[in-house]
Amino acid sequence: MPDEADGYRCTVADAPDLDLLASSLRADAGDTAAFLDALAARLEGAFPGQVEVERKGKLFGGAKHARRIAVRLGDVHYEIESAGGALAARRRSVVRGIALKSEDLGVEAWIESLSRDLLALAESSERGRAALERLLTE
Repeated sequence: MPDEADGYRCTVADAPDLDLLASSLRADAGDTAAFLDALAARLEGAFPGQVEVERKGKLFGGAKHARRIAVRLGDVHYEIESAGGALAARRRSVVRGIALKSEDLGVEAWIESLSRDLLALAESSERGRAALERLLTE
């Protein structure tokens, strides 16, 4: 049913399944470097302006790999980074630029939480739904 404001009404039924999204995000989790590179590319493509990726290359050139990914979804900020071959993930509640709460999460919990918030964004706006669709199809 079209919404008179923007011509489209996004419903929960239109949004992808949480399990599908989470499995899509963890697809390359076995290899830390490949996982971060794939996740960075997908999130940057789907949510330009809301994702910041820090890349680091070898001393004498070579390909640069994602080292840290930060995703800003309103007042919730997600961050995952490579720390000595392992992944460190955290979620922050930020209000007016001040982090009120920061919690370290396991990678699985981080993916589940990020997926849940991305689905909520998709359900709340056409722009969010389109971005989530790009994330799943690219």
